[in-house]
Amino acid sequence: MTVTETRTAGAAPPTAGRPRPRRSRHTKAVLFFVVPFGALFVLFYLVPIGYAIVQSLYKLERTGTFGPAREVFGGLVQYERVFSDGPFWSSVGRVLLFGVVQVPVMLGLALLLALLLDSGLVRGRSFFRLAFFVPYAVPGVVAAIMWGYLYSPNLSPFTALTRNVDFLSADLVLWAMANVVTWVYVGYNMLIIYSSLLSIPTEIYEAARIDGAGQFRIAWSVKIPLVMPAIVLTTVFSIIGTLQLIAEPQVFRSFSSAVSSTYTPNLTVYSTSSIPNFNLAAAFSVVLALATFALSFTFLKFTQGRGER
Repeated sequence: MTVTETRTAGAAPPTAGRPRPRRSRHTKAVLFFVVPFGALFVLFYLVPIGYAIVQSLYKLERTGTFGPAREVFGGLVQYERVFSDGPFWSSVGRVLLFGVVQVPVMLGLALLLALLLDSGLVRGRSFFRLAFFVPYAVPGVVAAIMWGYLYSPNLSPFTALTRNVDFLSADLVLWAMANVVTWVYVGYNMLIIYSSLLSIPTEIYEAARIDGAGQFRIAWSVKIPLVMPAIVLTTVFSIIGTLQLIAEPQVFRSFSSAVSSTYTPNLTVYSTSSIPNFNLAAAFSVVLALATFALSFTFLKFTQGRGER
């Protein structure tokens, strides 16, 4: 006799013997790691941004000449002042010129050092890797003070050079600061690129050598294209850092009269907030943040477009 088992339409299949999904435990683990980061991100990133935007929409008003100041809603008044502020836009153009020259030089040196360390031609790679990275461990303010003394004609041990070449003059002080930034950050960027080089499978190099490629050809045709994502990453970091330049010009104001309180955009924000005019400083900050985002995003889209061809 054959027994046929039938199921009622729409009835759920039996679940006996099946393990229950442990979603609750995984959800708790995910929340354990995400919630602290999310709370700190909101507290120290989103809230300050929102507060700056709100502050930029207010202005100060006084009742009479010496009356108490009070904040009132001003709409886009502060932004009108930002876009009509000549010294601010001159400082933006100055740091853009700084970045156009300094960033390629810095990243070119970082790439060259990374390729040398990865080539196998250098002995004591651990020592040189640490030596190249050590300047990054020096705080930016300390590095600027140290180089400021080296540039100063009366304090530098290289007086034969500094008395003939005024590195702190209006024509050269920007490039003197570029030298400080390059000295500090070459090792940092080199380490990022070198780490990317170490992740390349050695079989690719062996195949290139079998085809007759030498060290230069392997570096140009194999290594550089494969580490291009790391180069793009360091370039984006450098663009952001260039527009945020403040430590070096703030220190160099003590050594050179050519560095004014509006020499860079961030220095303009700092000096404006010290007046104090927090509402205008907030508007400067918002515009600078938008400009930084626009430049970084444009560069990323440009590099992605070239990579897809």
